[in-house]
Amino acid sequence: MSDETNPFESLQEQIDDAAAHLDVDDGVIERLKNPERVLETNLTVELDDGSLETVRAYRSQFNGDRGPYKGGIRYHPGVTRDEVKALSGWMVYKCATVDIPYGGGKGGISIDPTQYSEAELERITRAFATELRPLIGEDRDIPAPDVNTGQREMNWIKDTYETLENTTAPGVITGKAIDSGGSAGRVEATGRSTMLAAREVFDWIGEQVEGASVAVQGYGNAGWIAADLLDDVGATVVAVSDSGGGIHDPRGLDPVDVKEHKNETGSVVGYGDAEELTNEELLTLDVDLLVPAALENAIDAELAEAVQAEVVVEAANGPLTPGADDVLAERDVWVVPDILANAGGVTVSYFEWVQNRQRFSWTEERVNEELERVITDAFDGLVDAYETHDLRNLRTAAYVVAVQRVIDAAEQAGTWP
Repeated sequence: MSDETNPFESLQEQIDDAAAHLDVDDGVIERLKNPERVLETNLTVELDDGSLETVRAYRSQFNGDRGPYKGGIRYHPGVTRDEVKALSGWMVYKCATVDIPYGGGKGGISIDPTQYSEAELERITRAFATELRPLIGEDRDIPAPDVNTGQREMNWIKDTYETLENTTAPGVITGKAIDSGGSAGRVEATGRSTMLAAREVFDWIGEQVEGASVAVQGYGNAGWIAADLLDDVGATVVAVSDSGGGIHDPRGLDPVDVKEHKNETGSVVGYGDAEELTNEELLTLDVDLLVPAALENAIDAELAEAVQAEVVVEAANGPLTPGADDVLAERDVWVVPDILANAGGVTVSYFEWVQNRQRFSWTEERVNEELERVITDAFDGLVDAYETHDLRNLRTAAYVVAVQRVIDAAEQAGTWP
């Protein structure tokens, strides 16, 4: 696996690939390859022992041509300026791919959250929310959960913003707990869109996801829910992994039991009679469907040569490098890109924002029905672009659709000043 590939450079290369199939000026594309602004801030907080610690935090607002900036906040020691720039750009084109009226943003704090108490994490989160206060708002920038964050952190950010602004604004952030204005179906949304994307691509290539063997790299929220929903539609999950390693059982794994084991022990490793394997071994298993659901750059060009899956559906953001894309395209491996496959999270975040603005809650059934409509319509549009432009892979097709939609919105708005 490659840790050296710069994710921001990968994003720019993907945009360039799409631009080659569009009638657009170079100056316009250059604008669409770079963020509008990036906040880089140092947060100094008091730890439980009374000492002070300073941590680095970021928020990138990439493009707002189609609506308010939208994107998650992650807590991870690997968070960098270039990473949040890339992730905020992917969010622009993810929102455009599924045709929801948002731009793209992303934020992160460079910490390992397991090294802090809950009280310390709350102070860090509220310090970051205070720095974000001039940038965010229901019509400006709407953060959400990402790696190592969830409802708890979103509730803290919402409370900090509302307290400082002396207002009630549940739509300032999404991914909240239900009692704090969250939406039914939000927790499962990314895994659900991964399952829906897998179902659609198997149907398109004339096969069925029912009976397909599946390996899932990354057993966090997106990975385990995707595994569970794929199991529900008849696929057989034969391998899963997390940062501690992986497990493999060709007879099939019970995703819920594996999740319970991970909750109890901290890792999927050691589950039942399953064989242990490394993350790299999982990524190269002979399976029908591979779901990378961890971090970016999981598969580089060298590893892609050994991938045996017929279909790859990206539940993570940027798990394939551009070099890996090229290799898999040459080998006729179908890749459903992240900006469609994991778009369930931002889509249901949009539904949550709509409900917050209307002060009206939808049922989980309605949320799931609307999500399925959005993902299936987006997949149909992606396939249409792939066939119309005779493109090399589905990722380029998604970017052709998304970049054109952002260009159209910018042109309709005009240039000011």
